[in-house]
Order: sequence, then C-alpha cells, then structure tokens
Amino acid sequence: MKKIQMVDLKGQYSRIKETLDPAIQEIIENTAFINGPKVHEFQKNLERYLGVKHVIPCANGTDALQIAMMGLGLKPGDEVITADFTFAATVEVIALLQLTPVLVDVNQDDFNIDIEAIEKAITSKTKAIVPVHLFGQCANMEAIMEIAKSHNLFVIEDNAQAIGANYTYSNGNKVKAGTIGHVGATSFFPSKNLGCYGDGGAIFTNDDELAHTIRGIVNHGMYERYHHDVVGVNSRLDSIQAAVLDAKLPHLDAYNKARQTAAIKYNEALKGIDQIITPKMSNGCITLCDNCDCHVFHQYTLRVIGVDRDALAGHLNALGIPCGIYYPIPLHKQKAYADDRYDEADFTVTNKLTREVISLPMHTELDDEQIEYITSTIIKFING
Repeated sequence: MKKIQMVDLKGQYSRIKETLDPAIQEIIENTAFINGPKVHEFQKNLERYLGVKHVIPCANGTDALQIAMMGLGLKPGDEVITADFTFAATVEVIALLQLTPVLVDVNQDDFNIDIEAIEKAITSKTKAIVPVHLFGQCANMEAIMEIAKSHNLFVIEDNAQAIGANYTYSNGNKVKAGTIGHVGATSFFPSKNLGCYGDGGAIFTNDDELAHTIRGIVNHGMYERYHHDVVGVNSRLDSIQAAVLDAKLPHLDAYNKARQTAAIKYNEALKGIDQIITPKMSNGCITLCDNCDCHVFHQYTLRVIGVDRDALAGHLNALGIPCGIYYPIPLHKQKAYADDRYDEADFTVTNKLTREVISLPMHTELDDEQIEYITSTIIKFING
C-alpha cells in the first residue's frame, strides 16, 4: 500500500504534468508574472464554470474576504454575523477592518451556520452575514438571503471549502456555491479542491458596480496607473498560480466526484458503528448518493461519540494515518476574539463539535486499499 497522505498533491500533479509544465514554462519565458494573460484567461474560464458575471483574482482567500468587505463599504463598528465553528480567517478580517464580529452557533448535522442563531443575533448595527460553506457543502442560502433581504443586510459567502458544489433552491434551481450572496470569496490554497502551488484567492459577484470597486481595491486602488481612486491593497494572483489553476479547472468536477466516491466508501465501511456519526447532507439530501452534487468533501469529518477523540487521533497517526481536528477551539474561546458579550449557552453545538470531530484523509488519489486500512483501524480502536 502506498503511503497515506492527508492531501496527495504529488499524485494529482502527475496526472496534469503534461499540460501544466508547458504552461508554467511559457510564463517563465514571456516573463508576464503579474496580471499576465494567463490570469485573465483563468478568470474568464472560472466565470464560465461558476456562471457568475465577475471573478476578481487576488493573492489569497483571506484577502478575498477582506476585500469583499472593503468593497461593500462596511464601516468600523458595523456588526458582521458569522459562524463560531470555522477557521479564524473568517473572523480575522472582520477584526482587522475594525468591524464587530458576532459569532453564532452552527447546526449539529452539517456544521453550517444556524439560521435561528442568525436571526437572534441581528441588531440595529448588523450590516452583513458571512455564511461559511464548511467542509464542502453550502449553508442554507435560501433562508439566509431571505433574512438579509428583510433586514437590508449584505451576504458575503466564505466559499473557501466548497468550490464546485451546487446549491439547490426549493424550486429545484441549481447554482454554484459562492455565487448566491452579494459577493463570494474563495481560497486556492494548495490543499483546496481547486488549489494552486502557493497562495491564491478570488472574489465572485454579479454586481457590476461592486466588481469595479473590487478590481481597484486589489491593485492599490488604481484603475489607471498612479491614479489612486479608492483605498486599496496589494493583492494579485500571480501568473504561475493562474496557470496551475487553469490546468486544474477542467478537472474540478472529476476531482470533486473522486472525493464524493471516497466519501461513499468511507460511509459504507463505517455504517452501523454506534460511536461514529458520518457526515450528514443538507440542501434537501437525505443521504450521500452516487449523483450527489451538493457536497464536494473538502474534508471528510466524522463525529465520534463516547470515544477519546484525541487518543484515536494519536493512534491513527502512530499507524501512518494522518488526520485533522477541524476545529479544536471555538473562535469565541480564542484569546484574540474572546468577548464578554458571549454566553456559553449560545454555543452548545460548537462546544460539543470541538470535542467530537475528526477529519480523515480526503483527496483525489485515495484508493480502496487505503480506505479499507483507515476504516478498519478506526473500527478496531473503537471495539478495543
């Protein structure tokens, strides 16, 4: 059996090497390293794939979130509601812009932001909601957009973990994750479903005026060289990273399908184990099926009940099985974001999840032998 990786980027590279290597070499030879033709080519291809009017590439996913908020004109003191159970980047940019983060609990089944908690948290100072499409499937965007409309709020989708996932409205219409709110942001960090070989990110919107503003912000506030019309930042996707992403983009659906197939095999192997809760579907799905398009499994995250999660993680690591705990500490308990406003009673699900979750290897190159070894090792540990 080949060595198990949490993410097997080398194996994935070997499949696109013949396409990717010449594309990178071309950029080296033409020296168009920043804002070169390949960046614009990737931008247009991603717009077509997502069905969105505007993709604005940038330097990383954290910048994408920050620039989206800057583009919306949010002001210091404005309240922004987001999920407590997520990576710190989501709340980090809120704090950096001197906005007020308002953390709320998540759903137990799909780990996404709780709709009732959003409604409870809205005040006269609330200006935006940032749903995080955690682990690869969308939050309840139909309900979130209804709340936003009724309270005149912006919606900024944190789509760093769900690119390529579909969201299905109650009327059956499907749209791509990240294209539903007023603006969406994504990361192209190497381990993402669509990842480059360094840092990268992008902002999505169907709003022409907002897209124009954001295009200036990413480039020092310039629309014309040395004319600074808005306060901006230096956040540009370089051409080599764009070449990597453009080589991978035609394979994204296949990459996501491979992840879904691996998840189905994990589910089958682990079913019937009382101490294990496998990932639950949202968006109207009852269970994970062969034609699933709502969950792209950036992570395959279990909940373990009545099991020493940390001991299990140590056992897996000792046997050559990498795993992750996403996330071990809620944001409201992090030193940087702790606030006397928060009541522990409002975070019962998040606090529980941080003790129960464990993520297994998930990538495009997983094979049946590896999945069998991983799952049998977990079952043996649980059964003692």
